[in-house]
Amino acid sequence: MAKIKGAVVIDINRCKGCDLCVVACPADVLELQPKEVNDRGYHYAYDKNPDACIGCASCAAVCPDGCFTVYRLVCDNN
Repeated sequence: MAKIKGAVVIDINRCKGCDLCVVACPADVLELQPKEVNDRGYHYAYDKNPDACIGCASCAAVCPDGCFTVYRLVCDNN
């Protein structure tokens, strides 16, 4: 049986660091960058644990700036 794995792409230059995506993620994939800022001066969201992504798109649903693109990948169990 195939397994669904997720992949998230974040537009870090649009992110304003509101933290809504971090709170919404059930798989603890996202975190705000603690040391770096984007071009707008915000600590942006990044995928600290990309292998844990389940492709639920909760991050994209709550993001007020549309910074996320979420993909669902079908992986072979072999």
